[in-house]
Amino acid sequence: MSSNQTDPPAPRRRETTEDSDHDTDADTGDEVVVGGPSYLGEPGPPLDHRAPFYLGFVGATGALVAYWLLTNIAAIGSTLVLIVVSLFLAAGLNPAVMFFERRGLRRSYAVILVIICVIIAVLLFLIAIVPVITDQVRSITDQAPSWFDRLQNNQRIQDLDEEYDVIDKVRDYVTGGDFAGTLFGGALGFGLAVLGALFNAFIILVLTLYFLSSLDTTKKALYRLAPASRRDRVGRLGDRIIEGVGGYVSGAFIVATCAGISSLVFLFAVGLGEYAVALAFVVALLDVIPMIGATIGAVVVTAIAFAEDPKIGIACVIFYVVYQQVENYVIYPRVMSKSVDVPGAVTVISALVGAALLGVVGALLAIPTAAAILMLTREVFIRRQDQR
Repeated sequence: MSSNQTDPPAPRRRETTEDSDHDTDADTGDEVVVGGPSYLGEPGPPLDHRAPFYLGFVGATGALVAYWLLTNIAAIGSTLVLIVVSLFLAAGLNPAVMFFERRGLRRSYAVILVIICVIIAVLLFLIAIVPVITDQVRSITDQAPSWFDRLQNNQRIQDLDEEYDVIDKVRDYVTGGDFAGTLFGGALGFGLAVLGALFNAFIILVLTLYFLSSLDTTKKALYRLAPASRRDRVGRLGDRIIEGVGGYVSGAFIVATCAGISSLVFLFAVGLGEYAVALAFVVALLDVIPMIGATIGAVVVTAIAFAEDPKIGIACVIFYVVYQQVENYVIYPRVMSKSVDVPGAVTVISALVGAALLGVVGALLAIPTAAAILMLTREVFIRRQDQR
């Protein structure tokens, strides 16, 4: 053995003699007398992770922590809805930002340009359309008593009115002057509802601007949580999901615009021009809601048309039945073919579940969420099953 090579240190061992028992301190290496003041005892065996007490304690602690988390999540549910809506809008506006980026504009400037365009569009809508809608809604309210009078000519309605006094109660409720106040809980409740809506709109605008400007940074940070060997695939799947959500938002806006414009032209053609703008706006707004939105809008327009003239009502029924078929089998598939690929049954189920969980917001988010889940299932689970 070479002279410059030192022997490895001998392992620490416990030395026992007839008169005393010694042990070695693990930190200092000094020998201590067993039973002396410096002796801290022998280390015990590790805890048995299969012991009933250990399993019960850890399980109960985990259940309490989960309950605490769920309670706090439920308490901030409204804030989470605003965040989800903002993310949804940011993903929907991202294609417009990418459009300007492909033309050489920096992302920060592209985001500002898109937000300015959105704000200008909203202001133009408020300036040009809201007064017209307000006047037409007032006209509809003024015409409501005459429509109720016409309903009294129906024999079935007369029988119900004689028994339950239905028409007079509805007429007094609508024309009593406090319909909106009653709807929102009085004058104070109506004012608070308006302020709450404006505050939520401002929060959504700010969050959308933040998410849209930092979308690439946020995506990269989330993708880095995946293992390096799978990071590229995770990034591609995530980009595909975000692209699908953006395409769905843009597609839903296009479909709703088609429904509103078609309704506007039809209502002017059949003689309901006095209410055409307001009713077309209602149809376009409701058409954004999957499954039931377009039907609700058609029912509202048809009911007012029947009250105005039965012939116009029949024309509305025919028009909306035909238009629904064109929208479902021609417009919607072509617009959504590049963004979401969801079977009809899955669309119905996802929309029902989303509406039951989060109302209108849940129904809007249901279809792109279902499309993302189906894509991940095909690309991850089914591909892995096929390789076995």
